[in-house]
Amino acid sequence: MIHVHHLEKSRSHRVIWLLELLELEYEIHVYKRNDKTMQAPKALKEVHPLGKSPVIVDGELTIAESGAIIDYLVERYGQGRFKPEPENVEAWVDYRYWLHYAEGSLMPLLLMSLVFSHIPKQSPALVRPVAKGISSTVRERFLDPQLDQHMAFIEAHLRAKENFGGAWPSGADVQMSFPMLALKGTRSLGNYPAIAGFTQRLESDPAWQRVIERAGPLDILER
Repeated sequence: MIHVHHLEKSRSHRVIWLLELLELEYEIHVYKRNDKTMQAPKALKEVHPLGKSPVIVDGELTIAESGAIIDYLVERYGQGRFKPEPENVEAWVDYRYWLHYAEGSLMPLLLMSLVFSHIPKQSPALVRPVAKGISSTVRERFLDPQLDQHMAFIEAHLRAKENFGGAWPSGADVQMSFPMLALKGTRSLGNYPAIAGFTQRLESDPAWQRVIERAGPLDILER
């Protein structure tokens, strides 16, 4: 039995999605965020020293970081599924690239955008107008143009290949699911039909629907 340590409003959903795709038995341990700080509870540090989520425990192994977890599950339990064959070099390179791109390139921008959107709300009333101005400037001059560039890049790839690496759904599609849904939740997809199509296919997947039934909706980001 695999144990998933799941922090509400976090990136654990994609790990649970992969477990559903693999048809593995698992148990979810849910942790609530602090209402004021939105930080994870100290109990998560008893599972992993950094107190982050997702974390899985499989027997004697404790594994953190979404990419490492996905790699582990695909290699140990995939039986050759959910990843391209090594002989298909182009698909294999795509798979490895997007598996790392999700957290290495895209998520830092999305998290910065989230943080700056919340700065005015968290600021004292006296300085809130100034905080709002700084937040808007950073987002408009730096974050939004960067995200536009990344979305155009992703759109071009999906228009050409539909998936992120091999047959749908691969481990790369699983890894990219969280930032793709984050984009859907924060930005207009009117000019990005391939991205919109990917998120629609994800949300209509029966395994993903089972994730929502067990773990609840993914609502970390707001418009």
